[in-house]
Amino acid sequence: MQGFWQGRSVLVTGAGGFLGGWLVSALLDRGADVVAILRDGSPQSMLLRDGLIDRISTVRGDIQDFALLRRTMSEYDVQTVFHLAAQAIVGVAKVDPIDTLEINVRGSWNVLEAARLCKIKQIVVASSDKAYGSSANLPYREDDPLRGSYPYDVSKSCTDLISAMYATTYGLPVAIARCANLFGGGDLNFSRTIPGAILATMNAQPLVIRSDGKFVRDLLYVKDAAAAYLLLAEQLSQKPSLAGEAFNFSMEVRHTVLELLDMVLALMDRKDLRPIIQNAASSEIREQYLSTDKAARILGWKPEYNMTEALQETINWYRLYYSKEPEKQAAGTAA
Repeated sequence: MQGFWQGRSVLVTGAGGFLGGWLVSALLDRGADVVAILRDGSPQSMLLRDGLIDRISTVRGDIQDFALLRRTMSEYDVQTVFHLAAQAIVGVAKVDPIDTLEINVRGSWNVLEAARLCKIKQIVVASSDKAYGSSANLPYREDDPLRGSYPYDVSKSCTDLISAMYATTYGLPVAIARCANLFGGGDLNFSRTIPGAILATMNAQPLVIRSDGKFVRDLLYVKDAAAAYLLLAEQLSQKPSLAGEAFNFSMEVRHTVLELLDMVLALMDRKDLRPIIQNAASSEIREQYLSTDKAARILGWKPEYNMTEALQETINWYRLYYSKEPEKQAAGTAA
């Protein structure tokens, strides 16, 4: 929507994360006044690395601090909230379920309650395809039951149900974005398949795959994810009936870890590198992919990038990054 974001006060939780950085950049490009709640300031964050932090207002704190959330929304006269803050690593969630539930579940209801009291006009909550849990009925659709079994998955199932509760009970204008596995430049978590594969290949080393390489995943380029979040907030402002609704966003592709690795190796001209397969992954869903029919039908959304374009842009980003800072290059273990 032309001019919707110009001068609009927008709060982004989790702005220091992978998607958060791209979303903040997209908001700034559209003229929004961005406020970010930051728990820490990693020098690897896109906010710091690309100088975005100098163009936004920052509040130091944590989403578990309810008073801080309410004060921030009030003092900055926030109109729109993007709630992205979470403990997002599946392996960490297995090791530390309590902290994951505290951040992802308690933190989310804190954000929603503060938004209710401050009469925020639109709230978009970041969810995941993991909220659906494991199912033989694929692709996932938004009216499928939420049946997370592992700590991270359960935290996302809970967050979605709580968001819907706030919409139904209090009329809170909140919508839920369930994205497939995100990838793109700026993701420096090399335990993830695509950045791990790119880094290992740049180092002329084989990728170490924790699973058997046959887990099936759906994907979404991070630029398309940021655009989907903006569109969902814009549509929510025009259609109050979207409150409480969830939308799937993905490329609607289905690739195994080994297939993704083959694509990376082909684009980087290193088909000679073969992976080391550990077959040791646990607490992860074996097969997941989404239907985006609802987002296409109601929001008019579709991804702009295809897989080859998105992967090539991603590879180019890492090559440029490490050409500037070669000392940071180290071997990757992923998948």
